Amino acid sequence: METPDNAENNADNATELTGIAAQDWAAASAEPQYRAAVVDLLGALAYGELAAFERLAEDAKLAPTLADKAELAKMASAEFHHFEQLRDRLAAVDAEPTAAMEPFAKALDDFHRQTAPSDWLEGLVKAYVGDSIASDFYREVAVRLDSDTRALVLSVLDDTGHGNFAVEKVRAAIEADPRLGGRLALWARRLMGEALSQAQRVVAERDALSTMLVGGLADGFDLAEVGRMFSRITEAHTKRMAALGLAA
Repeated sequence: METPDNAENNADNATELTGIAAQDWAAASAEPQYRAAVVDLLGALAYGELAAFERLAEDAKLAPTLADKAELAKMASAEFHHFEQLRDRLAAVDAEPTAAMEPFAKALDDFHRQTAPSDWLEGLVKAYVGDSIASDFYREVAVRLDSDTRALVLSVLDDTGHGNFAVEKVRAAIEADPRLGGRLALWARRLMGEALSQAQRVVAERDALSTMLVGGLADGFDLAEVGRMFSRITEAHTKRMAALGLAA
């Protein structure tokens, strides 16, 4: 989900592109390990979008009103369209979409199983916090990708409207019953920890992807920068918590 802070940060980073980030796909994909890293990245994103579609459709069952149900259905449709874009791109670069997604299915399914919301409000907080952390991570990676892949990744990370919807509903609920704030804050902190652990685990298990992140393929990324990247993601999470009216 896009936020003004993220938009500004990405705009700043985009003015300093070098190496692979300054190339298009045709040139960058000549490096086999880079191509493998991009297939991994698009596979992870595609499965994430498919899982988001399924989760939003499921969350719609918890919606307290027909209008809320319709809003979530619209967002689910947008997520599925993003999945289709990624699936089609994988096929276009001669990667089998299902095979590209398969390595990431268990980790994402485990995350969603371990963080299943117990009610409507927890579902909204999960979508806002969890999806935003994932989006922040992919945007950080995107500035190191070739121009064609970067454009696709950023386009599928466009906000489906869930961010503003979640903030409005959660803040209204807390204003009506301030006791909800403590429970939802604890829930959001748990989501943050689980999401970061999942991201780090997935990267560590995929050699091409981890090599790209630490600088083997993309100029300017090193282990220290990866640490700073996760610090920026944590800072953005703190700001979102404030937007929800929750303590980080």
